[in-house]
Amino acid sequence: MKFSVVVCGKNEEKKINKCLNSIIQNKPDEIIFVDGNSTDKTVDFVKNFTDKIFVRKNSNLTNDRQFGIDNCKNELIVMIDCDHILRENDINNLIKDLFNFKFDLIQSQLEIYEKKSLISLAENQSYQVVHNIPGRKKMIGVAPAVFKKEIFSKVRFDDHITKTIDDTDFIYRLREKNYLFGIGNVKIYQDHNSSITQYLKKFLWYGKGDGEFIQKNPDQFFNMFYHLLIRYNFIYFLKSLFKFKLIAIPFFWIQSFTRIIGIIYHFISLVRK
Repeated sequence: MKFSVVVCGKNEEKKINKCLNSIIQNKPDEIIFVDGNSTDKTVDFVKNFTDKIFVRKNSNLTNDRQFGIDNCKNELIVMIDCDHILRENDINNLIKDLFNFKFDLIQSQLEIYEKKSLISLAENQSYQVVHNIPGRKKMIGVAPAVFKKEIFSKVRFDDHITKTIDDTDFIYRLREKNYLFGIGNVKIYQDHNSSITQYLKKFLWYGKGDGEFIQKNPDQFFNMFYHLLIRYNFIYFLKSLFKFKLIAIPFFWIQSFTRIIGIIYHFISLVRK
């Protein structure tokens, strides 16, 4: 079955070769790369894999995702991020999961590629606790994932979303339209080897995105804080204990605390404008 792969990135010269090499192993019909105006050698490296390269200035990830999707020629679209590394047949197996589960969108399970630090091991355990459970879900991410192109006639990525909450906003609107989605059986590597400082910056950025989502959807205020305060600090704590994934516990707590700070920062910045 033919499928298109969309990859969006900016200044990813350290990871893009490994990512695209792994995609090629899966024999895609086309690879579309949307570049966010990189200043390094990302685009030069991508030219070795595809000629469908779009360099976009003054854009953002949300907009770039939709732009890439709009330029796909196939009815099955695979969204991959630059830090994902696939095994051979991962995409075909995820497509099989899509149809076996009768979903409109399916995300893979995730595993940290090289668990060199305590923080990367903690993130990997967090996936084992809450993410790597096949079946229908109320919320998933949009990469690595397979989409039926037809859903974009009803729901599109909102280009007003400027931060990393693009997946939450998109999935929230898919759910309102009664589309079915969830997690498959395939596990795809994620090349995360960041320091604790980089993780904190990422969590803070997620929190600012959470604030942007609440700003757009005020009725989700309590759900968001229930998610960050109750799920992260209590429900995930109990699940981590039950599965004996103890390093995941402080990972959830730190992420919860930092994302809440990000939400507060977002709304303070609005008041200051």
